[in-house]
Amino acid sequence: MEPADVWGARWDACDNTLARQYMEVACSKQSLVILAADLNTMSGLNDLVDQVGPHIAALKTHVDLVDDWTAESWAGLCEKAKAHDLLIFEDQKFGDIGPISRGQMAGIYDIRSWANIVTAHGISGPDIVDGLCAGWTDVGREGGVLLLAQMSSRGNLLGLPGYTDEMIRAGVSNSGVFGFIGNGSRANELAELRQKVGNQKLIWTPGVNLAVGDGEMGQRYGDPRDAVLAGSDGIIVGSGIYKSDQKDEVAKAYADISWQALLERSDI
Repeated sequence: MEPADVWGARWDACDNTLARQYMEVACSKQSLVILAADLNTMSGLNDLVDQVGPHIAALKTHVDLVDDWTAESWAGLCEKAKAHDLLIFEDQKFGDIGPISRGQMAGIYDIRSWANIVTAHGISGPDIVDGLCAGWTDVGREGGVLLLAQMSSRGNLLGLPGYTDEMIRAGVSNSGVFGFIGNGSRANELAELRQKVGNQKLIWTPGVNLAVGDGEMGQRYGDPRDAVLAGSDGIIVGSGIYKSDQKDEVAKAYADISWQALLERSDI
């Protein structure tokens, strides 16, 4: 199936090049799974990508979690991700002013040189998106920012009155914004976010797991199918895959569930 046929209005309205790239990969792999590779060794990361690469549509990293990180070994992981046709999503949750965020994209990890997508809070104001995008421009690359509109952790403050609406207002008309992070553990909240965002931006959702319920340290999990039906365009799955003894089979199960839900969704 062609991406335009699968994604419908989302494909036509989307204004970010990388978002279109993701939608194409999702169609070719028939998967909306973004792997949250929250591991702390390079060998663990490489083995995980080798096992599940064919069943995922993007790779989420935390570069500063890795105990044995080197620039050379990280470059190798990025090449492996590229070989699997994966966008690399560095989940730094930037939150500073524009000029500082621009500088943070450089530094020892040089995130601007390998990440396609990063996350950001909007607490410092809308200039953070300009700062992050300037970081990519400094090295002749293009990227996209995922603004945190919701979170799935217990007690988070993003649900305070007006915050999510302000994130949407600031981000929906900015072509540097790839999309928004929504709450996959609460389908009703996610559906409200989808309605407010419209079709111009994607929504990716953590907080989904085939084992629905409460996880470690306040994390909450909802059903991945429910999340996609409510409007998620990408389900972020971590421990549900990497803690499994059969990682490839479980990743494929998440892929199949997410793809079938996308095909069933009423906006397609």
